Amino acid sequence: MTVPSRSAASSPLLVRYGAEAPAGAVLLLHGGRADGLEAPPLFNLPALRMRPFAEALRRSARGRAILVAEGRYRHRGWNGERADAARDAETALAGLRARFGEIPVVLVGHSMGGRAALAVAGDPAVRGVVALAPWCPRDEPVAHLAGRRLHLLHDETDRVTKAGDSWAFVRRAREAGADATGIPMPAGGHAMLRSAALWHRRATELALETLASTPA
Repeated sequence: MTVPSRSAASSPLLVRYGAEAPAGAVLLLHGGRADGLEAPPLFNLPALRMRPFAEALRRSARGRAILVAEGRYRHRGWNGERADAARDAETALAGLRARFGEIPVVLVGHSMGGRAALAVAGDPAVRGVVALAPWCPRDEPVAHLAGRRLHLLHDETDRVTKAGDSWAFVRRAREAGADATGIPMPAGGHAMLRSAALWHRRATELALETLASTPA
């Protein structure tokens, strides 16, 4: 059942599925664009693209006390040093903490949402990140990722974000102390439409494995 944390128009956190007292959570962060101060449209394709991931997580986590939630953005773009998507991801994490306590969280982000997930992964609640075709600028900070488990999935034919940037990010994150892995995907491009079921399955497996590896 979908349970908004506040009004649908203003909430940075939308709970899709989960128990009243979850033992862990997966927070989905959708894509966006480099610049855009306007609010995301009501019919927001990047957000809709994450719904099958939420459903795959629901099915795979059946019988386990795992919550599936979506982060929501105030603005459509990253917007340079404002890093709006990252700020909203931080707010969503704070919302999870306020409602459910100190539970472990895995972030699953696509494109700009992957960048946001990696940017906020230093939060004490975050155990790991599954980044899907992420936007990984070459100068992105990595020092805060020590001790985190990172999986970056990318199709090397992606023409929107570069797989090579993901692999470079993985190398730098490892040097900073992260357990980081780059996973080439055989198809899907940036939108993950071709071989979509494979993307859903791999992201779900990795997210749930990361939660399961969390120390009691």
